Amino acid sequence: MQPVTIYTTAWCPYCSAAKSLLKEKGVAFQEIDVERVQGARGTMVEKAGGRTSVPQIFIGGTHVGGCDDLYALDRAGKLDRLLKDTADA
Repeated sequence: MQPVTIYTTAWCPYCSAAKSLLKEKGVAFQEIDVERVQGARGTMVEKAGGRTSVPQIFIGGTHVGGCDDLYALDRAGKLDRLLKDTADA
């Protein structure tokens, strides 16, 4: 399974929804709170191509985007494949 990183804030409902979907799928993820981890927001913005909103989700080396993007991948049947191997997505 590909490593999953999600940049969040504690108060963001979209972050909670994205984490809930990942948990439902049994996916372990690294959560980085951009308000608590020094320099995390800047790193997130750089990795996300300038996107400043949270959550920003990365699966392996692939930038998925935000919560809506994650759910869209799931609805399209592509999320499970991406989680297993980003080369096949």
